[in-house]
Amino acid sequence: MKRFVLLAIAAMMIICLAACAPAVNNQGDNTAAPADQQNTGDTDGEGQEGGSQGAKEPAAAKLTGKINVIDLSDRNASILRGVSISGNQAGTGDGFNAKAASLTDVRCIFELNEWVEFYPDTDAGYYLRVWILEHRDDQEYYNNCTFSDLMPGFANYCDLHYPADEDEPETYPWGSFYLNKDYCKAGYYDFVFTYEGKAIGVLQTRFYDIGQLTLKTDAELEALMKE
Repeated sequence: MKRFVLLAIAAMMIICLAACAPAVNNQGDNTAAPADQQNTGDTDGEGQEGGSQGAKEPAAAKLTGKINVIDLSDRNASILRGVSISGNQAGTGDGFNAKAASLTDVRCIFELNEWVEFYPDTDAGYYLRVWILEHRDDQEYYNNCTFSDLMPGFANYCDLHYPADEDEPETYPWGSFYLNKDYCKAGYYDFVFTYEGKAIGVLQTRFYDIGQLTLKTDAELEALMKE
């Protein structure tokens, strides 16, 4: 009888040990899983941080309000001495939209659906055009490309010509355009100024969604241009 009881106890101990073994393994798996998830989370976090920095740092570099002149031997970049750009939604008419024609202090933030007007300082009455393209990190692309409405990232274009038929041509825009919110998204764009089909300058700009700039003061808009 005692032998039977001892055998039964031994059998129960073996069964208990067998039952405990998977539990220990499962616990090990559960411990490893959060570690894997944590590593994945860290990697994603680094990726997001890197992506965020990649989005912010170029933005700060882009929004300078400066036209980057493309001065090559096969074109006349000096034909554009400066430009004043205004809009009809954000900023006041005697402040933010009254900047003098310049190459270094040009309005570069706008809203979708906002009419953008150009007042260039140039001796050319014709053959100036502004191409509006989604921003490219590779700005040298514009040096030798052929401009057309089939270009990647093409959003719009605007011909600039002297408004000789207007009563006060000095105060009349040489050209205007807007980015339709139904076809274009908010984000960064390049204004590529071309003369006789060749790029002579690029202004890096940002378009916001409708209403994001409308209620901001001139000082707030100026601050956005320097972010």
